[in-house]
Amino acid sequence: MSSAHFNRGPAYGLSAEVKNKLAQKYDLQREQELREWIEGVTGRRIGPHFMDGLKDGIILCEFINKLQPGSVKKVNESSQNWHQLENIGNFLKAITKYGVRPHDIFEANDLFENTNHTQVQSTLLALASMAKTKGNKVNVGVKYAEKQERKFEPEKLREGRNIIGLQMGTNKFASQQGMTAYGTRRHLYDPKLGTDQPLDQATISLQMGTNKGASQVCGARGRAAGLLPFAVPTA
Repeated sequence: MSSAHFNRGPAYGLSAEVKNKLAQKYDLQREQELREWIEGVTGRRIGPHFMDGLKDGIILCEFINKLQPGSVKKVNESSQNWHQLENIGNFLKAITKYGVRPHDIFEANDLFENTNHTQVQSTLLALASMAKTKGNKVNVGVKYAEKQERKFEPEKLREGRNIIGLQMGTNKFASQQGMTAYGTRRHLYDPKLGTDQPLDQATISLQMGTNKGASQVCGARGRAAGLLPFAVPTA
């Protein structure tokens, strides 16, 4: 397999613009912190050019094996391209098992073909965060946020079901005064008879209308609910 397959020529147009923007996001201070961390753990020198010193994958594999022994079974010392790519791929698989989130992980060509060093740096920072979360002494990165679960006692949950949410309104100070219970009999009052008007809230005055001549097509349910007038016996 020829090396031309792995090493692209110079970028032009839009790809060059994207590459320049990514390069601007690269943090040299973070690079120095990562260099000190990796060299301190592995005991190996990366060299003057940080990414070039990592692109064969050897130091990366040794590094994850220090953090998590046995992560990479075999580290290829060969200088052949496919062996180096295999090392990078094994490193990426190992840090995934270690706990680094998939969306934080770079692709092998980002490092091997020098296409996205910013993403490589971001992945190493995510690895530092995971290592710190696991209790390792790391001077770079931050701990992953730990998931917090809130547990409630069964009694509290039952109490919560009896509370009316404020968005639903409130029944404070409300009473059932003036309400007619479902199915309660309603009285009819005719003011023409001259009798005293009952003080019952359920009394319906005939001045409100009459149902003389009405049929009983609508069922008893409508009358019971107070939606339909009751028939008044005529003399």
